Amino acid sequence: MRTDEVKRCEWCQGDELYLGYHDEVWGYPEFDDRRLFEFLLLEGAQAGLSWITILRKRQNYQLAFDGFDPALIARYGDEKKAELLANSGIVRNRLKIDSFIINARRYLDMEAAGVRFSDYLWDVVDGRPIQNQYTASAQVPANTRVSDTLSKRLKADGFKFVGSTICYALMQATGMVNDHLVSCYRHVECAAASP
Repeated sequence: MRTDEVKRCEWCQGDELYLGYHDEVWGYPEFDDRRLFEFLLLEGAQAGLSWITILRKRQNYQLAFDGFDPALIARYGDEKKAELLANSGIVRNRLKIDSFIINARRYLDMEAAGVRFSDYLWDVVDGRPIQNQYTASAQVPANTRVSDTLSKRLKADGFKFVGSTICYALMQATGMVNDHLVSCYRHVECAAASP
């Protein structure tokens, strides 16, 4: 366990994996298409579960889903799906596994149409992170009008497991919104990384 005296968001306390994720990933603006696609899939896998459950299985997901390569995932057939449903290292939910395949196909459709996934997602915040100024975890919402908009857009374009709460978690994870508490040292770092 880290013993430094740095002030952090309350939710990451007590777990070394959570601390690392908080300190190195969560809230930092991400513009890489493939990383954003990975987060879209993992946030969808989280539906109904805690994020730490998915975080602990993240490496298993990377192995099981070919490094989140959409071109490979889009070609998964019944044999691969059966293999995934038997894989105890991931959440074995048929609908979630199917959503990975469907979402990979939609991602590739977008790419074929010349649309960057990063541009598509970041458009809902005009390409710049929303900088919130929360002082307590209880102030942080589970979803917003912006995540509602993103959810509707993704659903209209055929993506699955993209409800507003999932979309807001995606926005938080990838820095589309900075929800680090103002007392957290990462709030300033993530704000400074804003384009």
